[in-house]
Parts: sequence; structure tokens; C-alpha cells
Amino acid sequence: MSGAGVPQIDDDELKEIAKAAKKLKLKVAVVAAQWHQPIMDGLVGGADRYLSAVGLDDYTMVRVAGSFELPVVAAHTTKNYDVIIALGVVIRGETPHFDYVCQAATDGLSRLSISTGKPIGFGLLTVDDEAQAVDRAGLPGSKEDVGRSSAHAAVTAALEISRLKK
Repeated sequence: MSGAGVPQIDDDELKEIAKAAKKLKLKVAVVAAQWHQPIMDGLVGGADRYLSAVGLDDYTMVRVAGSFELPVVAAHTTKNYDVIIALGVVIRGETPHFDYVCQAATDGLSRLSISTGKPIGFGLLTVDDEAQAVDRAGLPGSKEDVGRSSAHAAVTAALEISRLKK
């Protein structure tokens, strides 16, 4: 079920995250695909709302053609940014192309995060149809806001990594 198990973030937690993020002067890049623009607008909007809520509204937005390009462009952002949020949408079609793109993007982002030690918020929707994507896009009436939750995951991972390094 869409949205089941998503962590709830209250205002006090947002304030604590903002305080810690400000202290670390986290630099954030959002790498977002362009396919399925209305859904992508929702994902980007969710990430933007979260980043603004935690005082990280001075981030860099990088747009790429599709989800397949997310890992390679995200790789270049790891040189100058502490947190990367990758957003994309792949909707199943009639060919195996869906499987190849989903696997390549997922594997690429995962390997990149591990090899660089940089947290990457995984905001890649891999869905069977447009309705499932809309349900997760953070749009009015959506059950889930993957843009927001992937931004939260990446920022809080960066904070935890900083604590572990001390």
C-alpha cells in the first residue's frame, strides 16, 4: 500500500534537523529527471518543501533527461555537495525497457552512495501505471510524498554520518 510505514516528522524534529544542518553547512543538490513532468513537479515540490522547512533552501537543482541519467549526473555532484537527492519516474510499458532503466538507475545510485560515502535520497518511482506515480508524487490528493521523504532520508543520513565521524 502506498504510504504505509512512512516516518512522520513533527515540527520539533524539523527544528532539530534544521539546527544540525545549519551547523554542518550542508550543501545539497537535487538531481531530477524530466520525463512525466506533472509527477516530477510533485516530487521536486516535495523535496523543496522539506529542504525549506529545515533551512536548506539554497540548494542546487540539476535537471536530466530521464531516470537512466540520474547516476552519472549525481556522480558529478558528489564532488561539491554533501547531500544528493535523486528524483525520477519510470512507468512500466510494454517492453523490458522499464526493467533495464529501473535496474540501472537503482544500481548506479546505490553504488555511487556507497563508493563516495555521500547520502543519496532515493526518490525514483518505479511504478506500473501513472495512477501509482500520482499517488506517490506529493500532489494534491496523493497518499505519499516521495520527494519529501527522500529529501528527509538523505539529510538525516548526512547528519548521522557526521555524528559517526566524530
